[in-house]
Amino acid sequence: MLISIVAPCYNEEAVLERFHEEVQKVAEELLPLGHDVEFVYVDDGSRDRTLTVLERLADLDSRVRYVSFSRNFGKEAALLAGLRHASGDSVVVMDADLQHPPELIKRMVDLHGQGYDQVIARRNRTGDGMTRTLTARLYYRLVNRLVDVELVDGVGDFRLLSRRVVDAVLGLTEYNRFSKGLFAWVGFPSTTFEYENAVREAGHSSWSFRSLLNYGLDGLLSFNNRPLRAALHLGMVLLTIAGLYTAWIVGAALVNGVQTPGYVTIITAVTGVAGVQMIMLGVIGEYTGRIYYEVKGRPHFLVKATNVKRAKDLIP
Repeated sequence: MLISIVAPCYNEEAVLERFHEEVQKVAEELLPLGHDVEFVYVDDGSRDRTLTVLERLADLDSRVRYVSFSRNFGKEAALLAGLRHASGDSVVVMDADLQHPPELIKRMVDLHGQGYDQVIARRNRTGDGMTRTLTARLYYRLVNRLVDVELVDGVGDFRLLSRRVVDAVLGLTEYNRFSKGLFAWVGFPSTTFEYENAVREAGHSSWSFRSLLNYGLDGLLSFNNRPLRAALHLGMVLLTIAGLYTAWIVGAALVNGVQTPGYVTIITAVTGVAGVQMIMLGVIGEYTGRIYYEVKGRPHFLVKATNVKRAKDLIP
């Protein structure tokens, strides 16, 4: 069985060679078990010498395949490119910063042999700050009440996928991709195991708070239309409250006559309703923007350099 190891890379010059050494060791352990391995690296428009390192690795190891983007298109595009290029009977998706321990690949392969199409590694949050841990738990608790698939805290892209899962994911051609949700949406028999949280070997994470926030919003909006439905429900509630308030004002005027007081109440009501309207417009704008990008039909990425012989296979 051929196993493809897909690793998106962004400014990973400092750790890439070390990562390749580790996955080579895993490949040597899998060889006596009847498994060949290929390495698929996707350079997501790195600004350091990541591409140079990949070219050197490809010269030294004929199993290395690399694709380099014309600019930074994001991790979702890099994952898509890696899956499109992976030719293995199963595909292991992992980060190249060694936060995903390569030694777990053998365990994944063993579980895959038991009939699972997805073998998912779930990291614990050992070493994470209290604020980040609490925020993550609250996010997953909220998002799982809204989205149409189940997202599990600690579960990311580190997983083994069977060929039929890969083909199913590649068949989903949407522009706004949220791979964690797509993997859950396609289903197939899956199993999960937990591993100890690891730190980066070198370099710095490209995930800022703003990036994580946008990623979280992508997960929330990509698999449901409930925020739009919530806008309708909230509008009906506000209309009901406004009607009751109007009836109360008219009744008070008929009984007590017209009175001047009420300025603070009016300003508060107007400000609150205006704020709600802006939030609802933002929700509608998010969905409209996604439709806009889908209709344009632009490719997910553009390739600058590759050692893939059949470059047409990588056309987005």
